[in-house]
Amino acid sequence: MDDTVRAWLLAQLGPTDLTELSGRYERLRSARAVALEVLSERRARLLAEPLRLVVDGVVTMDQTGNLTGLERQLAGIQANPGPDDAVNGDTAPHLAVAALVPTRRVR
Repeated sequence: MDDTVRAWLLAQLGPTDLTELSGRYERLRSARAVALEVLSERRARLLAEPLRLVVDGVVTMDQTGNLTGLERQLAGIQANPGPDDAVNGDTAPHLAVAALVPTRRVR
């Protein structure tokens, strides 16, 4: 993982363990796939707990805004290419073919 990919991942995910990100990047081979996996895990953790907790007169906790923000961020990352994605979705290697023609040597 190069510096550009690392900076993009940290900008998308916030402070995150770099060794964990490097391991995921080695496994998934795409910065966008790493970001989607981390954000999906965060979303799943939010959904595993109650989104709203109200104790009358004591405390009110509402996580629905965080869930909405994560879903928007996931949609944005899915819609846009990552720093290591090919332009226009072109992932095929490019091959150029040139015909070799003998030249005439005149003395």
